[in-house]
Amino acid sequence: MTTVDGDGVRLKTEADEPGWEVDPDDEWGVAVIATVGRQLKLRREAVGMRAAEFGDAVGYGEDMVYKIEGGKRIPRQEYLDRADEVLGAGGLISATWEDVKKVRYPKKVRELGKLETQAIEIGVYECNIIAGLLQTPEHARAVIGAAQPPYSPDDVERMVAARLARQSVFERDPAPSIHFVLEEAALRRPIGGTMVWRRQLEHLLEVGRLHNVVLQVMPLSCEVHSGLDGRIEMLKFPDGTAVGRSDGAFNGRPTSDPKQLRILELRYGTIRAQALSPRESLALIEQLLGET
Repeated sequence: MTTVDGDGVRLKTEADEPGWEVDPDDEWGVAVIATVGRQLKLRREAVGMRAAEFGDAVGYGEDMVYKIEGGKRIPRQEYLDRADEVLGAGGLISATWEDVKKVRYPKKVRELGKLETQAIEIGVYECNIIAGLLQTPEHARAVIGAAQPPYSPDDVERMVAARLARQSVFERDPAPSIHFVLEEAALRRPIGGTMVWRRQLEHLLEVGRLHNVVLQVMPLSCEVHSGLDGRIEMLKFPDGTAVGRSDGAFNGRPTSDPKQLRILELRYGTIRAQALSPRESLALIEQLLGET
């Protein structure tokens, strides 16, 4: 259904913004959006504006106004900025975007990103794709967009933004020690087309040469491979604690149990030993880049 205001201007409706629903299992996200929605409603009522009138002013349909105020929909930044102007909030409504934008990222991604920002050592073995921390925006968009059933365009952009936000770990000071092991097969698969693939390989070379990053490649010619059970991630923190997870162990859930961590560390250490050296790995990536 199309909604228009009194001047015939088309107003944005729910159909225009798929993927902005609140995840009911995300307790913190639900609380944030409910609080922002309540603030919007109170301010609107305080200036004596009806929902339909307010919707016309901000460019959204009345139904969307009610859903946002009821904590059922995540407002876009443009909605909050326009609401701030219309209600004369002096920047207070616009400022809520700092919390709202975090809710746009899936809960699991937020939790992983938080752990990565605290870790002093990060180790990742990725078996089927290039690790998310290493993906360019274009490559990430191509990988996520290839999912079946497909995500909506809005959901794709949300997930790409979440993946790129995690890459802030490379900007930390002091810098954490980061180690990656990638599969040669993933480096040979031109996801997104030749130009996207070339830029991804170039990006791997750039990151692989950072002083705090070690990048290794597991060659196709490897006859003994200890990573066939799936990806592994190991995070170590300043207080000596650690968290690890693996697709093929402990139901894929993060673990901090010392016995389970030892198993993951043994597996990850063996994978590193089986992979090409960092120098050989960068040389292989340069070779692949030259073949495109």
